[in-house]
Amino acid sequence: MTDDAIGRLREIIARSKRIVFFGGAGVSTASGIPDFRSASGLYAGEEDGLSPEMILSKTFFYLQPEKFFAFYRKHLLYPDAKPNAAHRYLYELEKQDRLRGIVTQNIDGLHRQAGNIRVYELHGNVHENHCMECNASFPMEAVLHAEGIPRCECGGVVKPDVVLYGEPLEKYVCIGARREITNADTLIVAGTSLAVEPAASFTEDFRGKHLVVINREPTPADSRAELVIRGDVAAVFAALL
Repeated sequence: MTDDAIGRLREIIARSKRIVFFGGAGVSTASGIPDFRSASGLYAGEEDGLSPEMILSKTFFYLQPEKFFAFYRKHLLYPDAKPNAAHRYLYELEKQDRLRGIVTQNIDGLHRQAGNIRVYELHGNVHENHCMECNASFPMEAVLHAEGIPRCECGGVVKPDVVLYGEPLEKYVCIGARREITNADTLIVAGTSLAVEPAASFTEDFRGKHLVVINREPTPADSRAELVIRGDVAAVFAALL
């Protein structure tokens, strides 16, 4: 990350009227939430001989719910996490009516906590949970502090509203996200390896003027980008703030 790169990003943002931000796990690492695919990330190892992808699958949820929730509470719930500089900057952009949408692969809910409204959570949100029998709603704390399998008063299992492996993305969230990306004049892709489909393919809908990539490692979108910044996402936006 150089001063020249930050200056170019600031100029692009100043010239843009319809910005869309597409983010992944690297957006929230500065908030104390580990990423998934780095050497120290969630997917770097196994637990009891099972990969995280297997444990976080629809099939495993139904067959081994106690083991699923033990892993889920340990690795995916961070109740003390707070928005970082990236979240705060994006909130300021939305207040100026120049950020038209945030399309996020994250489930931590930090964009909404920062105050953003135009958020498309492709993989759901850990703060939203529902009873599989009566559809009653529950906060994250109900899952976090339950012993074993969290249950509703009616006896039904309380399932997190997150997209598990083997489950489809929510149709109308996808429609809204792709619409905003298609209509954007600037797309900022940050903190994601663009390795998870179908979410990663959403960036291919962009037909606007400025494509910016901010990530520690190379991504498939780098070759199409006007500006590529190698570095920590929160540090980049802290410089803009």
